[in-house]
Amino acid sequence: MPDLSWRHHALIQALLSRGPLIEDDFHAIFSGVTGKNPGAHQQQFNDYLLKINKELSYVHLELRGCRNQYDGKVYYGVVNNVSDEQSKLGTKYTVPQLAFYKGIIEAIVQDVTAQGSISDIDALNIRLENQVLTGTSHSQGIPPNVPAAFKNFSISQKEKTLDELVQDQWLSSTPDGKIRLGVRSFLDLRSWFHNNDVPSCDVCNEAGVKAELCRNEGCMVRIHLYCLKKKFSQRRVERVCPGCGTQWQNASITDAIEEEDEPSRPSQRQPPPPAAATRKRLRSCKTEDGENGGPSSSQTSVPVSTDFRRITRNSARLG
Repeated sequence: MPDLSWRHHALIQALLSRGPLIEDDFHAIFSGVTGKNPGAHQQQFNDYLLKINKELSYVHLELRGCRNQYDGKVYYGVVNNVSDEQSKLGTKYTVPQLAFYKGIIEAIVQDVTAQGSISDIDALNIRLENQVLTGTSHSQGIPPNVPAAFKNFSISQKEKTLDELVQDQWLSSTPDGKIRLGVRSFLDLRSWFHNNDVPSCDVCNEAGVKAELCRNEGCMVRIHLYCLKKKFSQRRVERVCPGCGTQWQNASITDAIEEEDEPSRPSQRQPPPPAAATRKRLRSCKTEDGENGGPSSSQTSVPVSTDFRRITRNSARLG
């Protein structure tokens, strides 16, 4: 890669050696090697990525960013552009382990509730025999030839494979025993999601593995939680399903929007102004309004109550 400088190589090496990096960490590395803040020099940051990807394309690799659908945070990583999910795991895993991983991701993305997870018990109960390519023999009524390695893949081997997949960030786990997709799966399986018709988010058009569903059971619209927050946080946007027009009710959206409003809302717990400042303000009011200082000072509370009424109306629309 003769056209790449040591700075480009440092960015690539950081991702290859450390795995996918959260956006803040990757930006910090970029700032360290270039002396530029990506937030203030977005075009230069983009140019670096474009130049890197031009060279990586010769070996079917790409420096890519994605959003973790569980926490909404952006991650960067170097991924394989080949659209076969098994090839993306490389040669570290055995054929039965690859089949086990494929069975897990299929179970997760086929969940009609779009929770983006399955229980660890369900994961361990996945049958590798279902991952055998049946082909013509099955269509003719001939049972598929299941490899012995699939039949002998024990529960303990599945547990060990789960631990490895979580450690390598292909999968993730929760304290309550849920198995979810990992950051590397979101990075690498973008084409696989599309080719396997995984329903997409109505806002960003990315696969809606973990998403919120329209409460109209006849509507197929699903939207990522972070996309909902961005879409519905706009004051003049009506909070209805973009597909069927059903009122979109989601307590987490209401809470998130109110939290975003909180800094702009005057606090009722603000300490009273110092006495000297109060006397000075009252003297000023008397100068301008004569003896009507009381009503003039009471008017300062009007924006506060108006703001609370506005928030209440927005919340009621979601309730």
